[in-house]
This record gives sequence, C-alpha cells and structure tokens, in this order.
Amino acid sequence: MKKSNRIIVQNIPISVTSKEFDDYISLTDMAAAKSEQSKASDVIKNWMRNRMTLEFLGTWEQMYNPDFKVVEFDHFKIQSGLHTFVLSTSEWIEKTSAIGIFVKRGKYGGTFAHKDIAFEFASAISPVFKLYLIKEFQRLKEWENSKECIEWNAKRFLSKNNYLIQTHAVSRYILPKRNFSKDLEWLAYAEEADILNVAVFQCTAKAWREVNPDLADKNNMRDFATVNELTVLSNLETHNAQMIREGKTKEERFKILKDIAEYQLEILNTADAMKKISKNNLGIDL
Repeated sequence: MKKSNRIIVQNIPISVTSKEFDDYISLTDMAAAKSEQSKASDVIKNWMRNRMTLEFLGTWEQMYNPDFKVVEFDHFKIQSGLHTFVLSTSEWIEKTSAIGIFVKRGKYGGTFAHKDIAFEFASAISPVFKLYLIKEFQRLKEWENSKECIEWNAKRFLSKNNYLIQTHAVSRYILPKRNFSKDLEWLAYAEEADILNVAVFQCTAKAWREVNPDLADKNNMRDFATVNELTVLSNLETHNAQMIREGKTKEERFKILKDIAEYQLEILNTADAMKKISKNNLGIDL
C-alpha cells in the first residue's frame, strides 16, 4: 500500500490510497466532514445497515471477490429490515471476507472503500458532494498519469533511496562516537535530515510543520518539493554520506551542501526557464 494522496472536495480534505492496484477513498474523512453532530463511525454504520446499501455492497463483492461469503451476506440482508440491526465495517469484513472496504489503523487511519463504493457513500451524503468528489478524483488520476507526476515520483523514490545511504553513514560513523541512548538515536537522524532541509528549503522540518499545520497532518515538506528540489536533495544525500565517512564536521558539511544546493538549483531552474521560453517562442502550448 502506498502513501495516501489527498484531494480537496468542497474545501474538505479527503484521503485517497491504493491497495492491490485499486484506488480506495476515505469514508471517514467524508463522514467526519459532513456530520458535525455525529461521529464518523456512526455515520458509516447507519449507512451500512440500510438494505439498499447492503444490496450494493453484496453485489459488488460477488462481482469482484471470489472469496466473498454469500451465506453470511444473506444473513445480514435478512436482518437489515430490523430496527435493532447494527453493522460495523469490521464485522462486515470479518464475517463476509469483503475486500471492497478495509479499516486502516493508526494516526492516519480510518475506513476506506473502493472508489465504486465510495462514490455510492458520497451519494448518501449529498448528490452534489458526489459530483465534486468524482471531479476531483478524476483530476487526481489525470495528474498521476501525467509526465510531470511520473518524473516527480521517480525523483522522490530516488531521494528516499539515497536517504538510506545517508542514514547508514550516520549509524556507522556518527552514532558510535556520540553518547546517545537507544531511545534517542532518532535525534541524530533528524539532525542530519534537517541539514539537507535547510540547505534546500531554507527551513527545518519542525519549522515547516509549525507554518503548515493543516498540511503537516498527513504530509511532510518533501512531499511538496519541486522536481528540481528533489533532484538536488537526492544529490546532497550522497554527498553528505560521503562527507560523514570522511569525518567532516556538521558545520563543514552544511556549508558545502548549501553551496552545492544553491549552485545546482540555479542551473536546473534556469534550464527550465529557458526551455519554457523556447517552447513559447515556437508556439507550443504548455
């Protein structure tokens, strides 16, 4: 499962993630945003206990899930007309082996549903909300399939790989020389990451989170970096790892890294600007 993206639907942030090559949308985000009086889990439960909802969920599972337990589904369907009937997502998944809905645990968790099911849930919230949800979801898919996004993801992947090289250098050449307890080892890694953050972005991760509390809830500053910034960041991580091996001090390394970042960003940004000017002169639509 990859890290969630987010779309904004009528000023409401909605998480979108992937599971086994399919897109799943957060029902929790939709329910919480549209029900100030009730808990999101209660809104989802009330939706699931509806007979029409169960018919839809059961039909979807029978179309796409060969392991779906139809007998258990029929049992729920019979009960759906009773006032005492209550059905949670966890119970639905456990009893029927459903795959259209899953529960993600942790800080950024919640109930996620396959896009087909999520759009149906959106209809129950508001038909207008559903239309805007579909529009923003399609916009996300267009972006993900664009050349710019593919390039950005490649640079982000490369940056993450090079970060492993840097953390290895920290663990081998810095931590053994400092009196860190095991619980505080993360401080050394955070310090090294922020050397690069300041060199490229001119601020620490903590400072960015303080200025962008809404974005920081499910993202970090590097998720909003440009392709050029990610390229330079990736280069700096290998430079930093090598200088750590050479025994250079943090102060020495920061000065060198900052000079490299400024130099490389200027080259890349200038090249982009020239490319844009050339295309405009040739009448190419950007």
